[in-house]
Amino acid sequence: MQKILIANRGEIALRVMRSAREMGIKTVAVYSDADRDALHVRYADEAVHIGESPSVKSYLDGEKIIAACKKTGAEAIHPGYGFLSENPVFAKKVREAGLILIGPSPEAMEIMGNKLSAKAAALKYNIPMVPGTEEAITDVNDAKKRAIEVGFPILIKAAAGGGGKGMRIVESAAEFEEQMALAVSEATSAFGDGSVFIERYVASPRHIEIQVLGDTHGNIVHLFERDCSVQRRHQKVIEEAPSAVLTAATRAQMGKCAVDVARSVNYTGAGTVEFIMDEQMNFFFLEMNTRLQVEHPVTELITGIDLVKEQIRIARGETISFKQEDLEIRGHAIELRVYAEDPDNNFLPDIGTLQTYVTPKGPGVRVDDGFEQGMEIPIYYDPMIAKLVTYGKDRGEAIERMIRAIDEYKITGIITTLGFGKFVMEHPAFTSGNFDTHFVKKYFTPGSLQQSKEDEALIAAIIMEKLLAETTIKPSQQSQVEASNWLKNRKNN
Repeated sequence: MQKILIANRGEIALRVMRSAREMGIKTVAVYSDADRDALHVRYADEAVHIGESPSVKSYLDGEKIIAACKKTGAEAIHPGYGFLSENPVFAKKVREAGLILIGPSPEAMEIMGNKLSAKAAALKYNIPMVPGTEEAITDVNDAKKRAIEVGFPILIKAAAGGGGKGMRIVESAAEFEEQMALAVSEATSAFGDGSVFIERYVASPRHIEIQVLGDTHGNIVHLFERDCSVQRRHQKVIEEAPSAVLTAATRAQMGKCAVDVARSVNYTGAGTVEFIMDEQMNFFFLEMNTRLQVEHPVTELITGIDLVKEQIRIARGETISFKQEDLEIRGHAIELRVYAEDPDNNFLPDIGTLQTYVTPKGPGVRVDDGFEQGMEIPIYYDPMIAKLVTYGKDRGEAIERMIRAIDEYKITGIITTLGFGKFVMEHPAFTSGNFDTHFVKKYFTPGSLQQSKEDEALIAAIIMEKLLAETTIKPSQQSQVEASNWLKNRKNN
């Protein structure tokens, strides 16, 4: 494998290219009109324009991406995450074109891409499931009867869903029919598939996921867990590894289950098995993401494994370069997704120009980004600017470094989630580890960051007033301080 095309943009495209370059592999970037001057385009050995700014006319156009491969002589495609990374139709076209997809087989993607077929595959290995239905529900009366048996509150979920779309919490039988109709309608609109199913609603869940790798020789390993419980709109904002609450025994059980889920579809490449955990530390299979995750850097930092390099080696037919018993957790890592969003306005996206853009540095700080000062945040794509990752010998040090890194990260011109990240790092619920996926709903309200800024300003004013009061100069001390410019300016003012 001498040359690969990265069918993505921004920070993940750059991240893949850097590992490829270290392996001596040439890279090809693809770009839309909006990304003509993007950093990933400049970094790659070659770049191919694939269309207009909207992703449906560029990054989601599989035919153009395959054509770019053939034009440049690239032998393989790394899809990153998002866009076409979990699209089995695209994966089949790549295979039919005689190219290699750096990822799992189309068949594995197809099974795990639907929550019901994923459940069926996982059940072969007796993986714990949230009580509910194991097939799509079509008859509303039968569905209501099953919901009553499971017990309210229950969740109605889209089989093809993700990101909270097609999901409804139902508190009682009286509202079941209305909520089911809304869930089916939303699922149809979002995914073109109105299939839904029922699960018992876990009231205070943790979102724990296990990183897995599988090769073409039947080897499958897990690389421990990530806790992704701090979310907004059912989407992750902060992730960490390892979890603050897992015991060694639970970690081993979850790891085995994750490997078994991957084995159920003969999985190859990097993937993530996601679980939901209740207050009693019972865990249940949620879904499998058949790609590299946004939060993969925290796993890399605690294991010392470059997941992208492993993906490439596996795609070349090599065996995984380590065994399960070789792995151990070293230290703690936390990732903050730095979005161009306004946390004080319900996390609505913000767009504009990065008038100031200075990234933090120093021990234990990693920034995966795709921007530089003066660049614009395009309206066409996900508003993530960067992934800010910190590493420490333990959780406390990782948090301290994250707070320091947030303070050093200078961005003006747009509103970001940096302030929210600091709010979380300093909140007692997070520092204690006693939090769940409802963290934002429980502790963060619009205006929280503004109030925090006002409190900081008040404290600073009080401190300054105290300092000024303490610097009153006695006549006997005058000769000692005549050279003080600070005091001269104070007198003049």
